[in-house]
Amino acid sequence: MSKKFAVNEYVTADDIKKIRKELNLTQTEFAQLVGSSKPTIERWEKSDSKIKGPIVLLVEMLGRNIDYVIDMEVPDKELPVRMWYMYKDKVCTLIDVDEVKKIVRIKNYADNVMFTAFGNNTDPSIDDYNEFLESRCFPRTRDKLKLELERLDVPFYDPYMIIEKTQGRMAEDDFWIRIDND
Repeated sequence: MSKKFAVNEYVTADDIKKIRKELNLTQTEFAQLVGSSKPTIERWEKSDSKIKGPIVLLVEMLGRNIDYVIDMEVPDKELPVRMWYMYKDKVCTLIDVDEVKKIVRIKNYADNVMFTAFGNNTDPSIDDYNEFLESRCFPRTRDKLKLELERLDVPFYDPYMIIEKTQGRMAEDDFWIRIDND
């Protein structure tokens, strides 16, 4: 016997408008959230017909868990450095840093601490941050360190500069770091 699910067959324009407004999102923001385009959202919100497909389940799920959107929202960038700790293509931790003022702010997007940049530590210090960066690089004591730095075109051992070149990728490791340079 195959399983059945108590999911509506369709949603209406009003259903989509209602959930978008409850989430306090523009059409563009809602489109980004549900993996669609703004013209699609506009079309759905003007539609007189039944709207079917994955959006039906998404509207149902978002209606039941509005906090999900808050949990997944990316905070405005307020510090000079923003980096994303990734596992394959999945965002695990957002890391914002001001090295001069020694401020580190993070937001975890992974539930499993094995996938977060700082494990259980939700308030890392600048020392924790520096230790994390160094853990994503080859060691300072590496044989022929100068040759490796020269190959990367990095003038001296600086974990941040090395990660800019290597994305903090390690052999047989699917974790890496994306640095926003805007």
